Formats: sequence, structure tokens, C-alpha cells
Amino acid sequence: MRAPKVLSVVTVDENTLLVEFDNEQKKKYDVTHLLDKDMFSPLKNPVLFRLVQVEKGGYAVYWNSEIDISEYELWRNGQLLA
Repeated sequence: MRAPKVLSVVTVDENTLLVEFDNEQKKKYDVTHLLDKDMFSPLKNPVLFRLVQVEKGGYAVYWNSEIDISEYELWRNGQLLA
């Protein structure tokens, strides 16, 4: 199954992203479960967390060249907003 592409992303609080997909659906994604992993631990810094951007093409969101989350992960494990 192909996941929809990411159109936009904003932070909701210090651990949650609001992601809009190209199928017009929005999902909330909580990164808390990732923060214990070395790759994601810098996101505990709220200043860095707020710098999230959509990767060109909509295949992920990213913070820098080392930290990203794929559109598939965001789509599969995000909480759908009504």
C-alpha cells in the first residue's frame, strides 16, 4: 500500500506533529516513543523540534540531514483527525 505524500507539517506541542497529506486527511503523530533512540534524542530540544520541514516530494518530514520520519510511518501510525 502506498502512503499518501506529506503536504505540510506543523508542531502542536513539544512532542506532537500535525501532518497534512495529499489525500486531504490530517493526522497527529506523537514522537515520544522515538525519543529514547539515539537518532531522535536531539528532538527533546523544543527549539529543534519546531524546525520540522517537509522533505521535497513529500516522502518524509525532517529536521536535519540525520533526523527524519517517513511518510509511511506518519500515515500508518498517526492518529486521524475527524
